[in-house]
This record gives sequence, structure tokens and C-alpha cells, in this order.
Amino acid sequence: MFLLLKAVFALAATLGLFGMGVWAARRWGPKNLFASMRPSTDRRLAIVESLQLDPSRRLLLVRVDAQERLVLLGEGQVLEPTPAGRASERAA
Repeated sequence: MFLLLKAVFALAATLGLFGMGVWAARRWGPKNLFASMRPSTDRRLAIVESLQLDPSRRLLLVRVDAQERLVLLGEGQVLEPTPAGRASERAA
């Protein structure tokens, strides 16, 4: 019986200390503690769309300022897209 009572008091003390810590953080903590988690409206870079091509490659449509760019990611690196003229030269 004594061990059960001791365990209950230990749990109550732990939860009480945790609750006081949360209360203190809210009362005296920085007001912008989670401000970096909120989406910002003045960002210059945004991923508009993402498409998984195969298990190792992904195509991203990225907006930078007022431009949109296609980025091909694969094997842990940025792959250079092949211009349309060069693809037809290789086939010939």
C-alpha cells in the first residue's frame, strides 16, 4: 500500500512541475516562440507543385519572385534538364 501511495505522489509531483513549467513558459516566455512555424506571406520562394516521376526522381515547379522554374531532383542531386534541341540531336 505504501509503494502505491508513493508512486501516486511521485506522478502528481511530476505532472505538477510540468504544468508549472508550461504555465511559466506561456506567461513569461517569448511571444513569438512559434512565429517561425507560421507561414509567411512575404516569402520569395515557394514550391508550387511536386510530381514523383519514379522512385529516384522528382519534378518540382518552383516560384521565385514572379518566375516559375522546373527543377528535376534525383539521386540526391539536382539534375540539369535537357533542352528540347539537344534531345532531338541525340536521337539523330
